Formats: sequence, structure tokens, C-alpha cells
Amino acid sequence: MKIAVRRIAPRVRRLASAGALLLGLGLMAAACSDGRTQIRVVGSSTVFPFTTAVSENFSRNYTEFTAPIVESTGTGGGIKLFCAGLGSRFPDVANASRRIKAGELETCAANGVTDVVEIKVGVDGLVLAQGKAAQPLSLRLRDVYAALAAEPFGRKQTATYWSDVNPALPRVRIEVLGPPPTSGTRDSFNELYMVAGCRSDAAMTALEKTDEERFKTICQKVREDGHFVEGGENDNLIVQKVGRNPNAVGVFGFSFLEANLDTLRDVPIDGHPATFETIANFDYPASRPMFIYVKAQHVRAIRGLREFLDEYTSERAWGPGGYLVRRGLVPSPDADRAENRARAQNLTALTPEDLA
Repeated sequence: MKIAVRRIAPRVRRLASAGALLLGLGLMAAACSDGRTQIRVVGSSTVFPFTTAVSENFSRNYTEFTAPIVESTGTGGGIKLFCAGLGSRFPDVANASRRIKAGELETCAANGVTDVVEIKVGVDGLVLAQGKAAQPLSLRLRDVYAALAAEPFGRKQTATYWSDVNPALPRVRIEVLGPPPTSGTRDSFNELYMVAGCRSDAAMTALEKTDEERFKTICQKVREDGHFVEGGENDNLIVQKVGRNPNAVGVFGFSFLEANLDTLRDVPIDGHPATFETIANFDYPASRPMFIYVKAQHVRAIRGLREFLDEYTSERAWGPGGYLVRRGLVPSPDADRAENRARAQNLTALTPEDLA
């Protein structure tokens, strides 16, 4: 009798495990389909206008589905909502102006969000811009860092005017309007401007090898004395404030500059203007990829989510002649678009190794 029990028990356990998995998937599908009948997207304010355009075209091309809800919450806040769980209370897609972090992917997995699909939707330039009435600036990455760091190169911050960090620059008060810490644009700003400018000093590159935490503090901590002003998640408000203030320099995605060239101009960085061409070939120092993250588990439960991905990854949307390019998107190379379209179609899940 004991022998029979030993033989049957593993099979029972396997059947029980399979049953629990099917039950879990069934409950998740029911929770999504019964509680919500439309796609919900959260995340980056930079990616927001592109996803909104896709949503509008999706609604026109797939009239059988309800129009998606698209919210601008910032990359960090959006990914936090996205990773919080499965079911109708949680969003299906997260816009991101930076790549998801390993720790965020771990949080997703801990909350049952085990099949996250990463899709790179295109390229953006994180630009500096000023109003057309302002005295023109042309800055180096080193200038931006030296003007905005709390401890530039490990020293006390004393700069009030741009000429204080570089005598070749005009005596114009340093006043930069930028994104808050919850924004992926702030993460990109830290990496592409602050750290890059900090590394222009040989002592800082040496410090990175010997004391990484101190290096991060010196190179990424932004001054808090009024010369850098957090403008919130609404990039359009930053655009409006910069257009009205001749001293202000704004930090936002290229698409917002391109849509407001009647009132704004770019601030060239290291001699490179912010243009479609310089961003596409990565000559512009602050070029960066943009992403959406999708729950494969929700694709099976939310009506229209599969078709929404088809719309987003279609050539009519993100191709060189697509409607997103007319909104300011810089398209990825052909091979990159093909690879990311395949990920969307196959629902290829991101792994921790992919982020290593």
C-alpha cells in the first residue's frame, strides 16, 4: 500500500500544480476581462504623445475595440504601477524613456508579472532648448554638469551665471527647468549630461574606479538652490515657461522642441545641434532609445491588446514615413524595427540576463 502511495503521489502533485496554474490563469483572465474592457497605458511623458497617436489610429483602424486609456505618470511611476500585479486594477502597458531596471523587473516577477515584453519604439534626443528671444547659448556637456551639480568635481557650487562655469559663455543667470526624479527623462539627464560631463575630469574617472558611491554623489546630485527647477511630468508646461522666460533653458524630448520651433530653438551640445539627422545617427550626445513594456499575460485577457501592438509596430506608425515620425519620433534602423516587431508578435519575455 505504501508503494502505491509513493507511485501515485508525484502524479497527484503534478496534476495539482497544473490545475493551480490553469486556475490562476483563468482567474487572471476573468479579472481583466470582467473588470476592464479597454487597454490601459501609463508611464513616460516623453513617450506619451507617440502612444497617444498610436491609440488614436488604433481606434480608427479597429473600431470594434474601446479606445485605450493613456496616462502620463513618468517612467518610474508608470513602471511601479505596471509591476504591481496582474488583473483589471493594473495597467497593461508602460511607456518608458529609459530601459527598465533589473530591480524593477524583479518587482514585476515577485508580483506575478512574469512575462514582460520589451519593445524599443524608436530614438529620441534629450534636448536643451531656450526661447527665441533669449541670448543664444551653445554648451558643452562639461558646462551643463558644472552649472548644475551640487558639488561640481567635488567642490562647492558657486556658479550663478553661465560665464562662471565657462568664460566664453554669456553672463546669463543659470536657470534650467527639468524633469523630477520620478521621470525616466531625469534618469537619462543624469546619465547623458551629468555623468558624461563629470567624466570630462580625469580625477572623476579615477574616482569611479576607487569609490563608485562617492562618484555617483558628485556626478549625479543636482543643486537645490533654485538654479535647477523641477518642472513636473508635463513637458508642455516646461515648453511654455521656457518660451516666456529669456533666461530659462528647458530639458525635454526632441518631439516637444520640433513641435514648438515657432517659439523655441535648441541649445547645441558639444557643437552638435539637435536635429532629426544628428539624433538618428547618434552624433547628438544626448540621443536615447524609447520603450514600451507589455504584459504578455494581459494580451490573452484584454480585448484589442494584440491589435494595439500590431498597430504600434506597423510601418505606417513607426517606419521612416510613418505618422509617429511626423510627431517627432526618430525611427530605429530597419533591423531594429524588424527585431522588435518580432518580439511583439511572439510575446518574447524579457529576462534578467537581457539586462545584465
